[in-house]
Amino acid sequence: MTAELIDGKIVSEKVRAGVAAAVPKLPGQPCLAVVLVGDDPASAVYVKSKSEKTEAAGMRSITKRLPASSTQDDVEAVLKDLVADPEVDGVLLQLPLPKGLNEARALALIDPLKDVDGLTELSAGRLLLGKPGLRPCTPYGCVVMAKHALGDDLSGKHVVVIGRSILVGKPAAMLFLAENCTVTIAHSKTADLPALCRTADILVPAVGRPKMVRGEWVKPGATIIDVGINRIPAPEKGEGKTRIVGDADFEACREVAGHITPVPGGVGLMTVACLLRNTVLAACARRGWAVPKELDA
Repeated sequence: MTAELIDGKIVSEKVRAGVAAAVPKLPGQPCLAVVLVGDDPASAVYVKSKSEKTEAAGMRSITKRLPASSTQDDVEAVLKDLVADPEVDGVLLQLPLPKGLNEARALALIDPLKDVDGLTELSAGRLLLGKPGLRPCTPYGCVVMAKHALGDDLSGKHVVVIGRSILVGKPAAMLFLAENCTVTIAHSKTADLPALCRTADILVPAVGRPKMVRGEWVKPGATIIDVGINRIPAPEKGEGKTRIVGDADFEACREVAGHITPVPGGVGLMTVACLLRNTVLAACARRGWAVPKELDA
């Protein structure tokens, strides 16, 4: 058996196409504002991609860049201005922040109605309680990819999420639970993790440990949604070169699984697509607009 690839490019383009089709149906133009603090190269690339794709979908994009020397007050002042701006529908603080800045305190300033990253306490509470709200982009993308592979009805599937972070692990578990899955959250203290993983119909490794999930951990025919993005040495490319791998040993797992996401080219591409979708949803909720049916096309 060789697993079928769940192509993040195809799935994310479908989500972005739905957003692009929905935007012209709206009475106004949604606006996404991103705050970037410091000069982290990876963050700069992410922010540029978000801006370009926001505009490509027909929405307005604002990027606020602050130097790494910015104080907590500097960051919070920019966030407060964006939250107060009636023309801004979504506010995203690019993480991580430079050392010395308090991420939790900064995130707490974002109005939950503009929380397109789904990271505020109220957004997390709404997710836990099953109430309407903006969902974290990467975990939501995991569910979309699982449905792309297995169909819209995931009822009864056993999902094992490896990782209990507030960014991915916990919200992913809640989102799969909302799809009527049976969900187990595994972590570093879980006893006999390989045996537990072998019970999963859908396995979601999200711990940031390269190639941790081995082929013998996988139930034959299972679906693997690999959230991990790890950079490891690649001497075959030359001295000092690196390459990106997931939390699953792709080649070994592909021989056992039924479906698997590649890294790169998998879940990572879904994050921006789901961010765009959240921006439209935020605009509709804030402004009292009807949600266009094209959004879920």
